[in-house]
Amino acid sequence: MTARRKATGIALAGIGPLVLTVLTASPAAAHGSMTDPVSRVSACFAEGPESPKSAACKAAVQAGGTQALYDWNGVRDGEAGGKSTSRIPDGKLCSANNPEYKGLDLPRADWPSSAMRAGKHTFHYKATAPHKGYFELYLTKSGYNPAKPLKWSDLESKPFAKVTDPKLVNGEYIFDGKVPARSGRHLIYSIWQRSDSAEAFYTCSDVVFGKGAKNAATKSAPTASAPTDRQVAAAAGKSSMDMSRHHHGGSGTGAHTDAVAPGHTGSVTAADAPAKTDGNAARQQGGGKPVDGQQLAETGGDSSTTPLAIGGGAVLALGAGVLFTTGRRRAARHRG
Repeated sequence: MTARRKATGIALAGIGPLVLTVLTASPAAAHGSMTDPVSRVSACFAEGPESPKSAACKAAVQAGGTQALYDWNGVRDGEAGGKSTSRIPDGKLCSANNPEYKGLDLPRADWPSSAMRAGKHTFHYKATAPHKGYFELYLTKSGYNPAKPLKWSDLESKPFAKVTDPKLVNGEYIFDGKVPARSGRHLIYSIWQRSDSAEAFYTCSDVVFGKGAKNAATKSAPTASAPTDRQVAAAAGKSSMDMSRHHHGGSGTGAHTDAVAPGHTGSVTAADAPAKTDGNAARQQGGGKPVDGQQLAETGGDSSTTPLAIGGGAVLALGAGVLFTTGRRRAARHRG
């Protein structure tokens, strides 16, 4: 056997377990949250899970712990199948009946809020994994009382906005909706129902109509801020939203059903790759062409962010480096 063949064999044996480990790593099973208007979980995550600033977010952490905020993009029901109203009980809409997120259900009039006005509004939904499906947005009825647990009957019976398969731009679903007229504090409830799975995702966004609120609680409520890409990248390693957790129980209801690229036993997430602050390192370029020659996992989305490109590229680069270095060392020893 030649020195080159020996080197190649040794190198492959050395990186084999590493490649297998990376390809079978538990991928993030969380998928996103509303950032305009900012959802409760996104706003509290942006404040900092360990030391939130607002009284409402502090109370949410006290009720449910910090992990719910690190898992900001995983408020979900894996078996919703378009039956959210029958699966999620009154008083638990913001948590999607998930105990991990019970702090989001706290009835308070001081949740961080976003300014809102009637008419056309462009909504932003940060997605950490794209999927085919539709969004439905509901607004609370006139007379809504934020100091009471949110019930389905508090929402209008029909969504004021519904969009199917909106385009994913720079890691965000962006779409327009015509917001009905209201005054004072209200709540926008979103349902993102996948069409390639029974899984659905939910958000509660507190909004305030008008220049000023009519009650002291609304006036004193802080303005909500969305998490930055830097915050998301920095906290990715602390998220517990992985595939094994969804398939084998844990918080959340129903098994996660992401598709994986052919020939792989798992996918690699941004949490497993070097952190990027722009959130778009693995984005496909126009026409559905793979980035850097890597085939992207089919998750039911369009040309958009996908974690496999980062992981695949990292694996290939690492493998090539090990092969090259090991080959040179072995060849040098052989010549010696």
